[in-house]
Amino acid sequence: MANQYFVFKELPKIGEKFTIENQAAAHHIFTVMRAQAGDQLRLVFEEGKIGLSEIISPADQSVRLIELLTDLSELPVQVTVAVGFPKGDKLDFIVEKSTELGATAIWSAPFKASVSKWDHKKLTKKQEKLEKVALGAAEQSRRQLIPEIQLFDQFSRLTEQFSDFDQVLVAYEESAKMGETSMLKQALTELSANQKVLIIFGPEGGISPDEIAKFENLGAKMIGLGPRILRAETAPLYALSSISAYFELL
Repeated sequence: MANQYFVFKELPKIGEKFTIENQAAAHHIFTVMRAQAGDQLRLVFEEGKIGLSEIISPADQSVRLIELLTDLSELPVQVTVAVGFPKGDKLDFIVEKSTELGATAIWSAPFKASVSKWDHKKLTKKQEKLEKVALGAAEQSRRQLIPEIQLFDQFSRLTEQFSDFDQVLVAYEESAKMGETSMLKQALTELSANQKVLIIFGPEGGISPDEIAKFENLGAKMIGLGPRILRAETAPLYALSSISAYFELL
């Protein structure tokens, strides 16, 4: 099975020879994997176009495009996952698995209950690391795009984005405790292809009443995620899996 890599360049013509200029991809293909002439690769070009390509020469890192593939691996709706800063390396896990499950973007912001406190320098370093995690997960899961990673330094930076979405949903523990089970399904039935939905999840300590009030005042809908109380790193995966099942399997 041919490995997949993002090359960040325009799609060439069938049969055209070109060089893999993305150094990270080239290093993995020719140094780590020791690819040889005749080996085939799946390369993702600009706008998510995927081409099956064949290595011509490892020496000059040249390949040629064999055929354009028509695989579709993206969710029919654009889902942005936003989480309150979680503890430790949980955000790495959330980014990796949310990428595998089809998220268009993964955001994080400081909530009142967030234990992690990251200054601007740490946020920049953390975001760079998470972008590499998303790239690796996107290649492994054969995505056509790499999710956008955005870490906000203030809670208000998150709420300022609400107007960009067709639906804003908030996974609220109290809604789950009260047995709320219909809002997620209702929201999904109201979404059409290519529409954008933002789903917000709190950190380990949950979402405060003040934060919930702010979300509701901006038009967000509170949703439950079934009868069980999920961990901060599990809830986004439950929601993404539910969306995938609804739009791609049912």
